[in-house]
Order: sequence, then C-alpha cells, then structure tokens
Amino acid sequence: MTIARAHLVDPEVTRWYHCVTRCVRRAFLLSEGDSDRKQWIENRLEELAQIFAVAVGGFTVLDNHLHVLVRLDPEVATAWSDEEVVRRWGRLFSPRDKARQPIPVGDEWVQQHLQDAAWVATARKRLQSLSWFMKCLKEPLSRLANRQEKTRGAFFEGRFKSVAILDTEALLATCAYIDLNPVAAGLVAVPEAGEHTSIKQRVEHVVAQGRVEDLKAAQRGSVAGAARSAGLEESLWLCPIEDRRAVDSAREGMLEGFTLGNYVLLVEHTGRLFREGKASISRELAAVFTRLGSDAESWQSRLLKLSEGRLLGRFFAASRQRLRDVAEHLGVHHLANLACCPAR
Repeated sequence: MTIARAHLVDPEVTRWYHCVTRCVRRAFLLSEGDSDRKQWIENRLEELAQIFAVAVGGFTVLDNHLHVLVRLDPEVATAWSDEEVVRRWGRLFSPRDKARQPIPVGDEWVQQHLQDAAWVATARKRLQSLSWFMKCLKEPLSRLANRQEKTRGAFFEGRFKSVAILDTEALLATCAYIDLNPVAAGLVAVPEAGEHTSIKQRVEHVVAQGRVEDLKAAQRGSVAGAARSAGLEESLWLCPIEDRRAVDSAREGMLEGFTLGNYVLLVEHTGRLFREGKASISRELAAVFTRLGSDAESWQSRLLKLSEGRLLGRFFAASRQRLRDVAEHLGVHHLANLACCPAR
C-alpha cells in the first residue's frame, strides 16, 4: 500500500533520510545523452544544498539510479527573514520576462512577493521539504533530457523511496553503504575511485587543500591526530562527517568526535568486505567500533545485508529499543528494520 510522504517524513522522529530514485524501467538513462547527466546531478545537489534548509550528507549517482542522504533543518528555515526566503526562491525558480526568459532577481520582484505573507509562508515551508528538494533535483534533468532527445515522457519513476535513519550507527552505516555502491556493484576496486560519490568529493577536497597527511593522522585516532582534522571539511558543501561545534566550528556535522579520517578508514575496511568477504581489524579500527558501542561482526552483518538486494522497509536503526520508541511515537504496534538488518 502506498503511504503518504507526510507520514514517512517527520523531523520530530528523525532529521536524517536516505532517498533512492530510479530511472523509468531502470533504464541506464543517467549514462546516456550528449551531456554528462551524472555530473549534472552532482552539481545540482550542491546548488540545492545552498538554497534549501536541507544538508546533503552523502550521495552516489549510478547509471540507472541515485542515492542521497539528507538532513532536514527546519529550524534553519524558521530563522530566515522573509526577504531571504523570497531571494532563495528566486534562485530556485528565476523570474521570467514576457518572453518567458529568465531574468535576475531584482528588488522590485522581491518587494512584490514580500507583500504576500501567505506566499512567503508557503515558500518557507517548501524550502525545508524533502519532497520539494527531490522534485527540484529530478524535474529539471527530466526536462533537459527530453529537450535533448526531442521526446516526451517520464525520466525518473514517479515516487522516490525514503528511509528514516533513526540512530547514529544506522546513519553511519547508511553513509558508508551509499559511498560503497560502486564497490558493491563491482565497478571500482576502492571507494574513492568511484565517480560521482560523496567520498570521492571529500577525499578530493582534502587533496586540494594539500592536507592528505592530516587526514592520515586523523585515521590513527590519537588526540594529536584528531586535532589535525580541524577544518578538513569546513569549506566543503557536503555536511561534514565530524560535528566540531563543541570545538571550533559553527557547522553542524554528522557525528561528534568521529573524524573524516575515522570514516575513510571504516569505508576502506568495509570495501574489502564487499570485495573479499573478509578484512582484518586494525587497532585504530577496533577503537572506532568501541567508540560507536558496536563491533566488527555487527557492522559486517549490517552492511552485507544492506548490499544484498532491495532496500525493503522505511525505517533503519541499529537498536531494537529505538525501533520500539519510534513505533510508540507513530502509534503502531511495531516497525520492521530496513532490509531485515539485525539490531541490538
């Protein structure tokens, strides 16, 4: 049975959602055409992250589908002034002249819309909406592809799948699963070699800063290594892996005390699991699992289960108690975990 998106997406339950959208008939439409459609998606995600009150934590664009991990930030949208709401909307949907050609957002256009309080309230609501974020990601590419191929019809399936991520370990597992999609599909041997993935963006950003040694130091898990991770992702458009607000940053990250170096180490280990079915546990990696309150066996079981096939379910947690708490909040008897993944 189809469930209304409003009942699946609730920031009071969780702000994190894993979205999957596929091309119609699962055709390889994202790898076709005269232009690079995968790069278009990547660029569009960066643009939308700067307009919406939605942060992008991870993504992978493949030939016939894409994965996006997002965090909803309704409090950010609430803090915007009315004028900022109007100008953001103007960046999203440019004003048009009489010939229907886009024109710059001018003061007169802004003032005109500021007179309509109901319009501003609607725009503010849409700029924090997951459905509108995905609509603005998918629809322009559909129109562009149809113009290029001089055809009509759908490019993507009508609905996208959204999975509510309910706790920290499930969030980390989802982020790793998304980044490792090209490895699991046998397209690349190592995670950072996968084109159009968030981990590739993160690593390339570090390289561009000339801070590869800082990233390696952060992988060792020492206090000095953690200190050297400061600022590694501060200027990257993606949501930082490490939440350093309590230390030296105004940006909200994904996990407090969990560095980008820790994440790269964990993804490399998991990539070996996908390729070889086994991987050794280093001292640094064992410390990572201890900090998460987990262990290598549980992590391996969860990630391999995710990679087996279809992502069945709408909720994902590493804790049975968290599933029970959310079920009680939603007024249902119980919630099945995503893809029957084991939970503690």
